[in-house]
Amino acid sequence: MILINLLPHREEKRKQRKRAFFLSLAASAAAGLLIVGVWYSVLEQMTSAQDSRNAYLKAEIARLDSQIKDIATLRAEIDALKARQKAVEDLQTDRNVPVHLLNELVKQTPEGVYLTAIKQNGQVVAINGIAQTNERVSEFLRNTLYNSPWLEKPELVEIKAAAVTAVNREQRRLFDFSMRVTLKRQQGVAPAAGAASGVPAAAVPVAAPAKAS
Repeated sequence: MILINLLPHREEKRKQRKRAFFLSLAASAAAGLLIVGVWYSVLEQMTSAQDSRNAYLKAEIARLDSQIKDIATLRAEIDALKARQKAVEDLQTDRNVPVHLLNELVKQTPEGVYLTAIKQNGQVVAINGIAQTNERVSEFLRNTLYNSPWLEKPELVEIKAAAVTAVNREQRRLFDFSMRVTLKRQQGVAPAAGAASGVPAAAVPVAAPAKAS
């Protein structure tokens, strides 16, 4: 017996293919939405983790900024303390400078030179005196330049001849001179003998006579 399908099979197959297409399209859309949802969840977790790290970094940066400010304050305090210490050391050194100055002038002044005035302005000392000859003044300059650990940079300002009447009314030809010399600042110098014995610097006379000729 021969069976003949009189139904519109082509239309039925077309409908089946259409249903299969829409089913696969719906499945693809569902899979795409699932993938997008999973990826969005992963991105949210990554964003949340990054936000946590950023918050931690901000907190650490704020803490480090506070520590840096504290360090800057400590450095300023240390610098201030160092400046105070240096000022105290300078005062301690300068306290004995007049004693060392007069002691050096006595040592370095040659015979035939008499100092009449000594004036200190900071580290520069102005000296006035009388000498028997020009050579005596030159020797005085050389002594302060090469032989003194406390004096340096001697500079002759002026020298001129002067007539002086002695006690026996004898006219003598001497030389008035003025010079400048610089004091060396030295750290850790032991106090001079005069300072150790309690003699103040103001008690030392200004004029320092030289050795008798």
